[in-house]
Amino acid sequence: MDENLEFFKQVNINFDKAAKYIKTAQPGLLDYIKKNNATIHINFPLVRDDGSIEVIEGWRAQHSQHRKPCKGGIRYAPIANQDEVKALAALMTYKCAIVDVPFGGAKGALRIDPKKYSLKELERITRRFTYELYSKSFIGPGIDVPAPDYGTGEREMSWIVDTYQSLDLTSTDTLGCVTGKPITQGGIRGRREATGLGVVMGLNEACAEIDLMKPLNLKTGLENKTVAIQGFGNVGYYAAYYCQKYGAKVVAIGEFDGVVVNENGIDVEALKAHQNETGSIKNAPNCKTLPHRDDILFFDCDILIPAALENQIRMDNVEKVKARIIAEAANGPITTLASDYLLNKGALIIPDVYINAGGVTVSYFEWVKNLSNVRFGRLDKRFQKQNFDNIMNIIAETTGKRPSEDLIRKYTSQADEVSLVHSGLQDTMISSFQQIREIQKSLEIKDMRTASFVCALQKVSKTYSELGIFP
Repeated sequence: MDENLEFFKQVNINFDKAAKYIKTAQPGLLDYIKKNNATIHINFPLVRDDGSIEVIEGWRAQHSQHRKPCKGGIRYAPIANQDEVKALAALMTYKCAIVDVPFGGAKGALRIDPKKYSLKELERITRRFTYELYSKSFIGPGIDVPAPDYGTGEREMSWIVDTYQSLDLTSTDTLGCVTGKPITQGGIRGRREATGLGVVMGLNEACAEIDLMKPLNLKTGLENKTVAIQGFGNVGYYAAYYCQKYGAKVVAIGEFDGVVVNENGIDVEALKAHQNETGSIKNAPNCKTLPHRDDILFFDCDILIPAALENQIRMDNVEKVKARIIAEAANGPITTLASDYLLNKGALIIPDVYINAGGVTVSYFEWVKNLSNVRFGRLDKRFQKQNFDNIMNIIAETTGKRPSEDLIRKYTSQADEVSLVHSGLQDTMISSFQQIREIQKSLEIKDMRTASFVCALQKVSKTYSELGIFP
C-alpha cells in the first residue's frame, strides 16, 4: 500500500476494514455510504487593499445527507485541496454518527494563508464565500451548517451569520446557519473549549479501563501521566488546560516554530499568556526550548496528543514515536501505514473519529439553541432553585438545623448554560466510548479505530434502511 495515498483514500481504507464486520447491510448500501455525495468548487475575485485582484479558490463537500442538515467546519489553509475537504467531510459523517449527533458530514476550505491578508480582506473573503455557498444552496439551518476549523474562529463565523441574515430576510432561524459564533450572536457557552475538553474526557475514559492500561504497563487514571501536545491553538490549549485539571502532567508543547519542555509540568496558562504577548511559545519562562517542531512527536511520554494537522506521523518518522497512548485531537494526524505500525508495536490509538467529536457535539447544542431561541438553563433555573430550597427547608424542619450557605454553595451548582453544556458533552463522550468498547470486545476487533468505524457504519446504514431507500 502506498504511503502517499490521498487523504480520502486513507479514510476509505479504514471504512473497508470496518465494512467487513457489517453483515446486515443491503447490497450496495455500504458502497453508497462510502461515496462523497456532492462537492462544489468555487473561484471568486478579491480586490485587495492595494487595488490588485486575486482569485480565491475554495470548496465545500457534503459527504452524506442521511441526516440533515450537513455539518462541518471551514478551514483557511494554503495547502487546502478538494481531496482533503472530501476526506474531512466523510470523517464528519462517521463522527456525528458515533456521538449520536443528527447531522450528515460536510467540510469546507479556502486555499489561503490568513496571516497574509488584512482584517478587511479576510472579511471580504469570508462574506463572499458565504454568498457563494448561499447562492448554490450549500448553507442554511436545515441544509448545511459550517463551523470554525483550522485558520478560522468566532470572528469568521460572525461574518458568515451576518452575511447570511442579509440574504435571508424572512426566516426566524437564521442564527442556526453556522455554529461557533460569539455568545452575543447566538453562540453557546462552552463551545470554545469543547473539542479540547472532549479529548480529555475521552482520554479519561480510556485511562480508567484496566484492560487498556495493563498491556501498556500503566496505572489506571489520568493522574500523573505525562503528556506531550502538538499544537497550541484552540484545541491544543484547552486539551493541555484540562489535562492538568484532570491531574495529568503536561511536559511538552509544540507549535510550528518550536517546542517547549518542562519535565516538572508546564504552566499552561502562563504559556498561553506568553504566546499572546510575543506571538510564539518559544523562550517561555521556566521552559527549555527545542529547535525542531517535529521533536514534539517523538517526546518520551505516556500520552501524545497531535492537535495540529493531518499526516504528521508517517512511515518516515513513526519509528521515533515513544508515546504509549496517542489521542488524535486533529483529523488524520497518523497515516494508515503508520497507524498499523504503532498498533503492532502495542500503542493505544484513540481515533480522531471519536476523540475530537466534542466540537461537533457542542455545535449541535448551539444549533438546537438557535432553532429554539431559548438559552439552555433559562426556563428551569429558578424552578430548580425553588425545589432545592424546599428540600433544604424540609431538612431544617426535620433536623432542626439548616446547612450553611457556604456548604450549600460547595456541593450544588445552578443549571447555567455552560454547566449544562459540559454535562451533556461528558455524557456523550462516556456513552460513545462505551459503545465503541462494546463493539470492540464483542467482535474481537484489535484496534479502536476499526471499532469506531463499525459503530458509525451500523448507525448510518440503519438510518438509510429506516428511510426506505435501502429496505
